Amino acid sequence: MPSWMKMNMINSASPTMEQLIFFHDHTMIIIMSITTTVMLMMYFTIKNKMSNRKLLENQMIETIWTIIPAILLIIIALPSLKILYLMEEIINPSITVKAIGHQWYWNYEYSDKKKIEFESYMKKKKILRLMDVDNRMMLPQLTQSRIIVTSSDVIHSWTIPSMGVKMDAIPGRLNQITMMTKKPGIFMGQCSEICGTNHSFMPIMLESTNMKTFIKWSSKNKM
Repeated sequence: MPSWMKMNMINSASPTMEQLIFFHDHTMIIIMSITTTVMLMMYFTIKNKMSNRKLLENQMIETIWTIIPAILLIIIALPSLKILYLMEEIINPSITVKAIGHQWYWNYEYSDKKKIEFESYMKKKKILRLMDVDNRMMLPQLTQSRIIVTSSDVIHSWTIPSMGVKMDAIPGRLNQITMMTKKPGIFMGQCSEICGTNHSFMPIMLESTNMKTFIKWSSKNKM
């Protein structure tokens, strides 16, 4: 659950979000090192009243601080490209769910073996304000799933931060994402595209269960 004044990132619930958090920490270490180095250089330059020729008129130092940033950019770019590739790769999904955005609710369709279709509206009860829905999207844990996202009217965005998922729902276009939950639980998000006056009343709630519970749920809700 997100909370006020929380400085660290939300706990990961998928391998994708786990890799994103690792990449964030990796990049922050580099940024803090650069910031500290630049601040120290500025301090010693000002302290010596800008008269240090070894620092200001040295070709070797100029060569070093030209090459080092290029190396740092490569160190940042390589894991970034790896994560982008992993996020886009669809590897034999066991379940496909189609999420359709409407003003202002979501419609979900399961059509692999048994046809399941339902609409997900925000609940009026204020137990979880602006987050709880009447029909949750269900997925089994540790199962590769594919989510196909589209819209029937305007641009929406299907987003669950703890899963590391954010995909625009565009009318007339199908976008797909891959997802796998590591543990059972309820994971929440909201449409993160400004889609109209009731934009903040379009929550997303995903429930991850074991396979046995998911099969029971799908048998109960099949059309």
